[in-house]
Amino acid sequence: MCSANAPSPRRWDGTPARSPRSRSLRVAPDSPTRLVRSAQPGHCPDCGNRVDWHPRADGDDRAVGLHPQELPAAAVPAVSRWHVSSGIAHPAHDGTPWCRIPHTALCPARCAPAALTPQLAALRRHLALHTRRLINNGTLTTPADLPPPERTDSCRPARPIAHLLGVHYIASHPIDVIQCVAQTRQRHRCTRPVLDDQAPHGTWTLLPTALPSHRPLSLPTDRTAVYDLTHLAFAEQLRWRHQHCPGHATSSAADLALTEWEPFDPRLHHQHIHQRIPHGARKQNHGA
Repeated sequence: MCSANAPSPRRWDGTPARSPRSRSLRVAPDSPTRLVRSAQPGHCPDCGNRVDWHPRADGDDRAVGLHPQELPAAAVPAVSRWHVSSGIAHPAHDGTPWCRIPHTALCPARCAPAALTPQLAALRRHLALHTRRLINNGTLTTPADLPPPERTDSCRPARPIAHLLGVHYIASHPIDVIQCVAQTRQRHRCTRPVLDDQAPHGTWTLLPTALPSHRPLSLPTDRTAVYDLTHLAFAEQLRWRHQHCPGHATSSAADLALTEWEPFDPRLHHQHIHQRIPHGARKQNHGA
C-alpha cells in the first residue's frame, strides 16, 4: 500500500532529483543603486580579453576592470590585490587565500609590470595567445589597422560634454549613440538610445570649461561646446543622468550596465574641449 507521504525522487548520491527553480535578480526597494550587482562583463578594447567591470568603493566614479577569475593571493603583489563584496570592488585584500587582480596588470597590450610572479607571467602569456587568435581571426582590430580619422570627425565630438543637474559630465560616446542601460523583459540590455525624437532635446552651446563654483583655470581655452540640458525638467535631466530611454524613465527594471558619464575635468579631458558648435547643431537641437 502506497503511503500518502511518498518520498521525493532522489539521485544515486542522495541529492534531490528536482532542480531548484531559478530566480531572476531583483533590485531591493531600499537599494542605493538600480544596478544588478553581478559583474558587468565586457572586453578589453586593446587585447580583446574578457573583463568584469565593478563599481569601486574608494570614491572613484570610474568602474574598475578586474580579471574574471580569482587568483591565489600569494601569487599577486599586495598593491594589486582586490576583493569583491556585494558586487562592489575594494582595493585591498580581505584576508582570504584568494583575491582579484586588475586586468591592466595582465593586459598583453600593455607593458608588463616589473614585479610579475611566475603564475601571473604564465597567465599573461595565455591572454596574449588569445589576443593573437582574435587578431588572426579578424575579430580584434589593432590600432595600426584602424582607418585614419576623417576631417569631419571634429564636427561630431566623440566624447561630448553635457551639462545637467548643475554638473559638467563627459560621455564615452556621441550624444546620439548613448545607449540605455536598463534591463528588458528578455533580460538583455535595452538597445534604445537615450536621445529620443519624442522627448525634449538639449541644445549645443558654448560654456566655460570651469563652473563658477570652481576656481579659475589657466587653460589655453576657457570655453567649450556643451550639450546643455539644464532647461529641461528635473525628471528629464535625471533620466539622462541615469542613462535611460523614455520607455525606462519610470520603470522599475534593473540596470544591466554602469552609466558612462564621468565628471568633466578640464585638465584630464582637455583633448575633448571643442570651441566650435557641432555642424548642424544650430538647426537640430541634438547631436549632429
